[in-house]
Order: sequence, then C-alpha cells, then structure tokens
Amino acid sequence: MKSSRTALSWLWLVIIVIVLDLFTKYQASSLLAYGVPHPQLAIFDLTLLHNTGAAFSFLASAGGWQRWLFALIAIAVSGMLLVWMARTPREQHWLGAGLALVLGGALGNLYDRVVHGYVVDFISLHYNGYYFPAFNLADTAITIGAGLLIIDMLWSSDNQNKSK
Repeated sequence: MKSSRTALSWLWLVIIVIVLDLFTKYQASSLLAYGVPHPQLAIFDLTLLHNTGAAFSFLASAGGWQRWLFALIAIAVSGMLLVWMARTPREQHWLGAGLALVLGGALGNLYDRVVHGYVVDFISLHYNGYYFPAFNLADTAITIGAGLLIIDMLWSSDNQNKSK
C-alpha cells in the first residue's frame, strides 16, 4: 500500500512531535537547574526532572535493567503502530492522527531512554499542595493520541451500528 492511501500519510505529524519534544527537552535541560521549580502560573511550574522508570515513575528504582525493558517495549509498540498505520485507510483521520501522536511520543521518549538512560520531564502541574507527576511533550502527545483513538473507537462503532 502506498503511504498516500494509508494513515502513513500522517508520518509528518510523528516527525513534528519528535522534533518539538526533543527541542523542548534540550531547552529544559540547558536552561533549568535540576529539581528547582520555576513558577509560570499558580498551578504550573517548569521543573527539570529525570525519570528512569515508566509512567508515574513505575520501576524508577529498579536498578537500571528497566531502561532496556522499556526501550524494547517502545520499539515493539512503535513497530505495531507503524503496521497499524499502514493497514489503516487514509480516510480514518481520527485514527491516523491518534496513531501518529502516540508513535511520535513513544519515539521521543525512546530517544531519551536510549541516549540518556532516563526520560527528561519538565512540566509540573499542581494545585493546593497536590502535584501531578512531571511530564513532557511526548507524554502529552501520547495522551492526546490515546484520546483520539478512544474518540475514533466510539465514533467508528457508532457509525457501524447505524449502518447495520
């Protein structure tokens, strides 16, 4: 299948996510002191942190082996996402965009994990003393992409039910 007829036509979005993610992580690493909050708004700080684990620092203190486990998982998932995109018709815009965002985010964090041994996080949200775990643009892309996949799943099943 040609990429112009499949969701692979969304690969431009994957590249944009990776470039923006790596650029912002580079800026955060260059301009912010580690662990020092830089308040931007009442609920938002820029705080440079390094996450050796997965989401919410899962297995962060596991001793180092988790770096390669998470890298292998990211590589496998990225391969599956590419195959899924290649098998998805271009007309399925929500699905294509969602897959591209998840893939771009996964590859941005994979780069960090392989090159640095940790993922650079710098966005910190908090309210009234409660802090959400720090994250980055790759995590944001993955979250938005997952939301688009859910929307596509709900709308696609709704459209399929109507056509029956």
